[in-house]
Formats: sequence, structure tokens, C-alpha cells
Amino acid sequence: MVDFASAITERIVQGNRRVNRGTWTNSATGAKNIDTGLRVVTSMKIQQTAVSNAVSATAPTINETLPCDGSAVTIVTTGNTDNGNWIAEGF
Repeated sequence: MVDFASAITERIVQGNRRVNRGTWTNSATGAKNIDTGLRVVTSMKIQQTAVSNAVSATAPTINETLPCDGSAVTIVTTGNTDNGNWIAEGF
């Protein structure tokens, strides 16, 4: 069983910038890495879609200083069934 998986669902080119979107599925708490498909991420947002706890204080967070390497953007989750969407901008 895979504890964490992420996938790119859309790739957009805007001049010399790129915006990639995707999803993640999670079955374990802790730090996980999302491969955004970008060399460098300058901006990123995540949104939880499936929540294991009803308390909003358990929302996942991005644990990086931007800009960062786009092949391993670390997010931290506290619920073991937290799934979500992400959007990253960069190069």
C-alpha cells in the first residue's frame, strides 16, 4: 500500500512561466513530497479535499521556503486520510 501519491493533472504555459496543477492522496501522517513537474517553484497553494478530522486546525501546510526545487515540495499533513489539490507556479 502506498502511503502518499501525487499526480499532475494540468500543465499551463504563460510566457516564460509555467503553472502546473495536481492532486494528492494520503494514508499516513507526516511530511510528504509533491513532484510539481517544475524545475523551480516560486509560488504554491494547496487545498484539502478529503478531511479525516472535522477540525480545521489540522489543515495541511507547505513546509518550504520559496523558491524551492519543484521535484520535491514538502507538505505536512496531520490526518491520515487527507487528500487534496495543489497548484504551483514557476519555471
